[in-house]
Amino acid sequence: MKKTWIRTVKDLVVIFIAAGIYAVGISLFLDPNNLAPGGVTGIAVILNRLSHLETGTLYLCLNIPVILLGMWKFGWRFIIKTAYAIVVTSFFTNLLSSYDALTTDPLLAALAGGVLIASGVGLVFKSGATTGGMDIIVKIIRQKYRHLKTGYLFQCIDMTIVAVSGFIFRDLNIALYALIAVLITGRTLDYILYGADEARMIYIVTKKPEEVGQKLMEEIKVGVTYLKGRGGWTKEEKDVIFCVVRKQLAPRVEETVKQEDASAFLIVTSANEIYGEGYKDFFEESM
Repeated sequence: MKKTWIRTVKDLVVIFIAAGIYAVGISLFLDPNNLAPGGVTGIAVILNRLSHLETGTLYLCLNIPVILLGMWKFGWRFIIKTAYAIVVTSFFTNLLSSYDALTTDPLLAALAGGVLIASGVGLVFKSGATTGGMDIIVKIIRQKYRHLKTGYLFQCIDMTIVAVSGFIFRDLNIALYALIAVLITGRTLDYILYGADEARMIYIVTKKPEEVGQKLMEEIKVGVTYLKGRGGWTKEEKDVIFCVVRKQLAPRVEETVKQEDASAFLIVTSANEIYGEGYKDFFEESM
């Protein structure tokens, strides 16, 4: 119980810092240069120009129905850290909006803002939360339409918001700079969370192989294989769970295993080329 509380406090502190980093990217780089970076934040930037309400306030208001929807779909445990991240981000965004932009060059603003947003989001994800908004909406859409890829859904939403921003601001250049920010954010976030590799290969040695394997299959929808192993010192027979997941899912696999068996032994390694069901077709890729 003590370790759980310490870890929770640590996560909340990291989220607090991450929200500040995220808000710097918005309030001191993107927002003052009319750059809408996609997602709920991009919508908030656009609505700010139409309503003159503070961007942070709009960000919070837009996320309230999404939080309620997420709580209904996934339970309050999933959403509590996310709600905290949203409130703190909204606070810092409004606080920093009173300061002048650190640069008025839209290209530099897009680059710096994109990196800062990705850094903030990456830290939030590593702390077991999300920044709300489109993360939750995409998760819900994926539950019903599993054939649609997560990255594809995010791209469609972000491209739509960027296009709308160009129309609202009546400036194609601004929309293109916003697109640069979106692309930089996506690439930087991928690198922060998962490195440059395509997938993760994970071996899990646990005292609860059936429980862990079942949870991975039901909650994350990944396939698992049970391998037979024998302890070198104890000579005990045991099941070893083996799975290969896309890099975006690796942190969730690790978190799920820790929740089910905190003493589990994990080996996580990179896998650059994966062929077979759910990945690349060997014959297609060879052509």
